[in-house]
Amino acid sequence: MENISQSNKPYFLGSVILKQQPTTTGNKVGDQRTLIDGQQRLTTLSIFFKVLALKTKDDYEFNRMFKLRDLIAIQHNHNDIDTYEKIMNLIELENLKGCDNITNAYHYFKENIKPEKLNINNILSKILFVGIDLSENEDEQQIFDTINSLGVTLTTAELLKNYFFNRNEISTYEVYWKNIFEKNEETKQYWDREITTGRIKRAFIDLFFFSYLQIKIQDKALNIKTEDKIEFSKVENLFESYKKIIQTYLGNDKNGILNEIKEYALIFQENFDFSTIENELTAQSGIERINAIIFGLDTSTLIPYTLYILKNVPNDTDRNELFDFIETYILRRMVVHANTKNYNQFFTDRLINNEILSKKQFLEHLEKQADKVNFLPSDEELKQGFNSSCLVNKQAAGILYFIESKIRNRSLQSTQLLGISKYSLEHLMPKKWENNWDKLSTHEDKINRNRKLLTLGNLAIITQALNSTIRDANWRIKRAGKADKKGLNTYAAGLETINQYLSEDEWNEQTIEYRASFLYENAKEIWKI
Repeated sequence: MENISQSNKPYFLGSVILKQQPTTTGNKVGDQRTLIDGQQRLTTLSIFFKVLALKTKDDYEFNRMFKLRDLIAIQHNHNDIDTYEKIMNLIELENLKGCDNITNAYHYFKENIKPEKLNINNILSKILFVGIDLSENEDEQQIFDTINSLGVTLTTAELLKNYFFNRNEISTYEVYWKNIFEKNEETKQYWDREITTGRIKRAFIDLFFFSYLQIKIQDKALNIKTEDKIEFSKVENLFESYKKIIQTYLGNDKNGILNEIKEYALIFQENFDFSTIENELTAQSGIERINAIIFGLDTSTLIPYTLYILKNVPNDTDRNELFDFIETYILRRMVVHANTKNYNQFFTDRLINNEILSKKQFLEHLEKQADKVNFLPSDEELKQGFNSSCLVNKQAAGILYFIESKIRNRSLQSTQLLGISKYSLEHLMPKKWENNWDKLSTHEDKINRNRKLLTLGNLAIITQALNSTIRDANWRIKRAGKADKKGLNTYAAGLETINQYLSEDEWNEQTIEYRASFLYENAKEIWKI
């Protein structure tokens, strides 16, 4: 602001998106608008001018800009309303208690504003916004995303909060939103956590609202049209989908689904845990292993169906049996490199719609399918997968980790299993084998080796990536290391998916096949059908 005071150039503070709200004829201030984008900037600006007014003891400009008929022009929703209005109504500077962002901004300006360095008229004339004023029927999500195509995405949750609750519905807001999504800092951090799904980052709270909607649209009582189901399953249209389902299929009753949203949200928060991938994975079937599949193997398409199971299968034994079969289904398909493009439809439109809530029902559903797109790989196909599938690193490491977590004799190991995210994937025979490994006489043998070294029998999870000089070294050095560069004997010690093979004198196509057979035999028992 000091720079703006001295400058003759305009200072652009971005766009502000407003949306017209219905008002009554007796409304004291006339038109009302919801502030879709620009809340933080306008809030910070208003606090700046309030503190400046208190320091100069001249509130004319502040009242002209930020008050309408003695009412504060920016009306905060619920969360910060008390703190913000207290600051806006101060008649002198005070030391306020609190560590929220509103109070912190107030104290920052209180300590740092030097009125003698500021020219309020210059600031007011140089600060510029681009104002976008939407009618009631215009799509704020689309407008926001267009303007911010290279910036920050407005979360669906922010839009839904404004949609479900107005400023007068404080008790409803506290029961169905604040106590669920904003109860304390830990709760906020949980729902604000972002994970990458596909090519975009999404917050947990948006993942939840998407998952709940995928469950809701399969409710047979609503009789939702197929074309609407397709539209409602698109992540990019999530807010508009909520508005449409409420208007078209729920009699425009916004409050009708709040209790169900609350129930599902509490279940979601209790069960979906990203930190699973950072900690030792249990060998017991259940939600923890499903979390490792979802967050460790980038399989977020499982979330809606998993949430549906958690809500509708109360018996722990039955639920864990189904989770065990889901692991079997996903990991077997991963080993054989089966296509995952149909997972969104399969886990929602097929499984939720058909109310598949047990292992028996799941198996029967698969057997009835005319097409084999969603097939469950047989033991023979699984064996072939271990011998020939070339997988991306994350999938290969995940398969090995899930086997390790089951076969590991934890009572005999001096160190615990790390989280799935803590391991590196190592090619036992390196891709650059020609530098330090035995030569092959024919072109066909080279082709065979280059393909074989990409398969699971040649891959291992280790606790730390090898130094490049060790990674491409011959088998003896790769095991033992050299000088201060440690090898597989150090970083693979105690891992039962590889440990017994570290004593092999040679590593070649034949030993790769032996190990592939070992992995297959274990996988066949772990993911039994």
